[in-house]
Amino acid sequence: MTSETGAPASNLDPALAARLKRGPDGLVPAIAQQYDTGEVLMLGWMDDEALHRTLTTGRCTYWSRSRQEYWVKGGTSGHVQHVKSVALDCDADTVLVKVDQVGAACHTGDRTCFDADVLPLAQ
Repeated sequence: MTSETGAPASNLDPALAARLKRGPDGLVPAIAQQYDTGEVLMLGWMDDEALHRTLTTGRCTYWSRSRQEYWVKGGTSGHVQHVKSVALDCDADTVLVKVDQVGAACHTGDRTCFDADVLPLAQ
């Protein structure tokens, strides 16, 4: 049996899985935030199994939409995310993962994915 992403079926607690509101692709957005400063680091995507792995391993696991596979943040770069807490938003359609980020969160090498392109506000 496979999930909507084409990945193997998940070991996520069925009660939690029943609460999640996924997109048509079976994914929920997952926001990574630095636990002690509140800095927003990045946005990734999780299916049920990625969330299960994140909750049980203490390392953020995401579903790569481009590669169609799981990836553990820092698995190749060493820029790991140590999970401090995980929460659902009020609609259960977004996950907030508070982490202790080691190194850059962004694949470009920036501390966050939101450093490089700050848009001007109308005055």
